[in-house]
Amino acid sequence: MRRLPMQTLSAVVLVAAGLLGVLTLDAGGATSPSGLYGKVMRGPITPVCRAGAPCDAPAVGVTLVFSRAGRDLARTVTRKDGSYRIRLAPGVYAVRRALATVRPVEPDTARAPVGRFARVDFKIDTGIR
Repeated sequence: MRRLPMQTLSAVVLVAAGLLGVLTLDAGGATSPSGLYGKVMRGPITPVCRAGAPCDAPAVGVTLVFSRAGRDLARTVTRKDGSYRIRLAPGVYAVRRALATVRPVEPDTARAPVGRFARVDFKIDTGIR
């Protein structure tokens, strides 16, 4: 059996890790996931908003698609309360709804930080006026 130099072995491990997915390292050397979480709300849900009555509601069952450079990389579906959570490699993502014929989400970009989850809430304008 032939032994590889340590530098070659390290390079092979790094390349393999890059193919399997991105993990970040914290100061202690342990892996830390990164990603986004939050709520997706839709509104207004009535033509006239009144004091004491909600003017928006959770967007249930909405599929959010996260992409970079025009390539879809991940997707998640909102829960009954409009919440979502998704693990993503650190970086900036374009965000859209899965169905191209529906109203977009705002904001349309989000940044996943290194080594932690960040809260990003999205809004869908229903167009009711």
